[in-house]
Amino acid sequence: MPSIAGPRRPQDRVPLDAAKAAFRAQARPEVRARLGESGEEIGHGAVAITAITSCTNTSNPSVMVAAGLLARNAVRRGLRAKPWVKTTLSPGSRVVMDYYGVAGLTSYLEELGFHLAGFGCMTCIGASGPLIEEVSRAVAEHDLDVAAVLSGNRNFEGRIQPEVRSNYLASPPLVVAYAIAGTMDLDLTTEPLGTDPKGGPVYLRDLWPTADEVRGVVEQVIQPSMFTRAYADVLAGDERWQRLETQSSATFPWDPASTYVRRAPYVAGMPLEPPPVTDIADARVLVKLGDFITTDHISPPGPSRPPVPPAATSPGWACHVVSSTPTPPGAATTM
Repeated sequence: MPSIAGPRRPQDRVPLDAAKAAFRAQARPEVRARLGESGEEIGHGAVAITAITSCTNTSNPSVMVAAGLLARNAVRRGLRAKPWVKTTLSPGSRVVMDYYGVAGLTSYLEELGFHLAGFGCMTCIGASGPLIEEVSRAVAEHDLDVAAVLSGNRNFEGRIQPEVRSNYLASPPLVVAYAIAGTMDLDLTTEPLGTDPKGGPVYLRDLWPTADEVRGVVEQVIQPSMFTRAYADVLAGDERWQRLETQSSATFPWDPASTYVRRAPYVAGMPLEPPPVTDIADARVLVKLGDFITTDHISPPGPSRPPVPPAATSPGWACHVVSSTPTPPGAATTM
């Protein structure tokens, strides 16, 4: 059974055919915001980020090839990612782009906005960068509950992007599908992702590659030499990496002015041999936390930002409320 996980914990599995109902079960007032002259509208559940990112399954050729084939099938049917969705591709394996190139799949992913952003941890650790500007403003002005869908392995609050409240983990092909759908308020198993140029509905089942097709591409394009070549000088880095100034030191050169990593003050003067254990007296509670609070909640690696102030006039996609009405539990919150 295809499934996703979310919106806040990696262990909260949701069958794909129940994802829409699960999202709608979170009662909230309906708000729809129009984005600029295009007339596009978003509301709660709008997918603001989709990322095929480095955690775990982007080193699995089968699911990565499936994502590329789904993108190819979607482009051939005339589908594109929704304009409010920020899309990125940052595989964990450098070989991915090699076999995408041999299989002729790179251009189809790029047509949907999945351009290579680099290799390694990015969106999965909160390095997703800002949302599309007009989407960010809509979130701030109307308190929208927008979503991220990524092929990572953690989705705690605040980890992916500080403005994105709901985060879902999904396989790479489902990440592509949600970029096209643009909303969590859609049953991908029964409702169309979009329409083709002739106005005909296009369903996920129309785009999903068969297991035999995926296996055939994997067996045809992936060669051991790809891995040997890609990792022969993996630690050398590119020209920009090689130009970085470094200090020759046996220990890490702590920078007291750093806003990212500093030497922990409690290690100052710590002896090599631990002292005997003694009672702790006159201690005070600094932070008392509830269940399932992690370091991702306390110190997310991504940026924090102040609220976006409303603008009287905004170039491009100015945002304004189309409707704002109470929605009872279980009722539709369409986008």
